[in-house]
Amino acid sequence: MNVRVNEAEDPNSLTLRLGSGETLALESGARLDRLQIAYQTYGALNADRSNAILVCHALTGDQHVANDHPVTGKAGWWVSMIGPGKPIDTDRFFVICSNVVGGCMGSTGPASGNPETGEPYGTDFPVVTISDMVRAQKLLVDHLGIGTLLAVIGGSMGGMQVLAWASLFPERVFAAMPIATAAKHSAQNIAFHEVGRQAVMADPDWRRGRYRVEGARPVKGLSVARMAAHITYLSEPALQRKFGRKFQDRDAPTFSFDADFQVESYLRHQGITFVERFDANSYLYLTRAMDYFDLAADNGGSLAAAFARTKTRFCLVSFTSDWLFPTADSRQVVHALNAAGASVSFVEIESDKGHDAFLLEEPNLFATTRGFLDAAANARGVGKAGT
Repeated sequence: MNVRVNEAEDPNSLTLRLGSGETLALESGARLDRLQIAYQTYGALNADRSNAILVCHALTGDQHVANDHPVTGKAGWWVSMIGPGKPIDTDRFFVICSNVVGGCMGSTGPASGNPETGEPYGTDFPVVTISDMVRAQKLLVDHLGIGTLLAVIGGSMGGMQVLAWASLFPERVFAAMPIATAAKHSAQNIAFHEVGRQAVMADPDWRRGRYRVEGARPVKGLSVARMAAHITYLSEPALQRKFGRKFQDRDAPTFSFDADFQVESYLRHQGITFVERFDANSYLYLTRAMDYFDLAADNGGSLAAAFARTKTRFCLVSFTSDWLFPTADSRQVVHALNAAGASVSFVEIESDKGHDAFLLEEPNLFATTRGFLDAAANARGVGKAGT
């Protein structure tokens, strides 16, 4: 318990802390005072500060994108993509990744202390949106003295942040790479999120969101929410290839409700390990932020208007087996960008790994990312990091 509280309040990360009176205005009309943003950086910022790439994390990710995680000890969630000589090459680029506002790994969120009460916010924390996350990230980029980001890149909820960056601050984004994402959350995805939220809130230990104050943890509800969500990140072919109907450590059914099948055991493991590193209230807030995301609605009902007169260059990526954010979602954004006269390329990658393909070993994604970022860097005259 202490590890989780410490990561929320005093993370094993770099931090930006705003002073009293410096507030972040939220879309809801609320304001966050004494905002804290936890972040990690990799590589070196060059002399003219032109080689910075902001990586935006997905729903259950965090700032530990390319280093060992301080809670789990596991490698960062995108170590296959970021590092020396990798597609996001830290020999050339300065990479930034921050924990989103509403998260639980050091940026201000429901697990953080409320300066007015001295207790964790819990559900007194105001509801945040994708745009709120991006505005907080902009404060961090400003703090680092970076005028224009070479690129903003991310998948899923991270891709939503990329699109919001390109819409809200187009003059600050030279290149944008939204992966496996959409310009709005679908009714089906909102429905899946509601199932997860209800699982959390139905746990008696949720305590109306005050579980930290009352010394409880809604681990069962959060575990079930993670299990349900994890199914949506995969594809039926991937599940069949990996598990099929194989039994777990037995040759025949037990005629009980034990985890007879390997896929059952796998999902239970996913649930158990997730609760060790994630806050249940953060899960509620971040899923709600994704639900509210609708870039066209924010721009008078026109998605093309969200990118009017943009000079940002775009590369969108989708995966053939991603049924959570199918290729049609990316094509909708591409069409809007074309209507806005933007520079845009689009790649649909053949894969049976489902939505999670952007986190896995996908050579075509690696090649696309490397090519797009190298072209952007060359167009901007970016050399090696630190020069």
